[in-house]
Amino acid sequence: MGKIFCFMGKSACGKDTIYKQILSDRSLPLKTLIPYTTRPIRDGEQNGVEYYFLTEEQQQKLAQQGKIIELRAYQTVHGIWKYFTVNDHQLDLAHNDYLIIGTLESYLRLQEYFGADSLIPLYIELESGERLQRALNRERLQTEPKYAELCRRFLADEADFSAENLEHAGICKMFLNNDLDTCTKEIISYIKEHI
Repeated sequence: MGKIFCFMGKSACGKDTIYKQILSDRSLPLKTLIPYTTRPIRDGEQNGVEYYFLTEEQQQKLAQQGKIIELRAYQTVHGIWKYFTVNDHQLDLAHNDYLIIGTLESYLRLQEYFGADSLIPLYIELESGERLQRALNRERLQTEPKYAELCRRFLADEADFSAENLEHAGICKMFLNNDLDTCTKEIISYIKEHI
């Protein structure tokens, strides 16, 4: 059986950048497991790359078909945004290993669905002040910055990824992203040990 390597970390910790670098490493035979969302697409994002961007109606149709593995809904300052994983054309654990970006909650739900032996957590850590500065820098680049949502998400991540929650999920291995290249190399080495 294949493995699902699940990238997790608080917002702006660098997981998206590291994710892309790892996918570009041809020595790793990893497939992507692209999540779905109903949130608006950000500048620079592409449908089917970072996420599949769906309407609320499209998400409801997938739910009615029983294809949603896990779903998280967040009350944002811009309304409810949903993030979810779908049992779709992307999945073939009998023959492939996958890389996905998720949350602690999605990791636990995927673990319930596929079994603990199929999921490998990759938790990225970054000092809170640096993380907040990165989030602010990223948001300033948006056509319509959403600073209130940035603040809400920052505070929510502090609670969601608390030491107690990480311990409860059995996540004890963390990758410190003080240096992007070093962190990426450590994660690549770790993935190779578990394939």
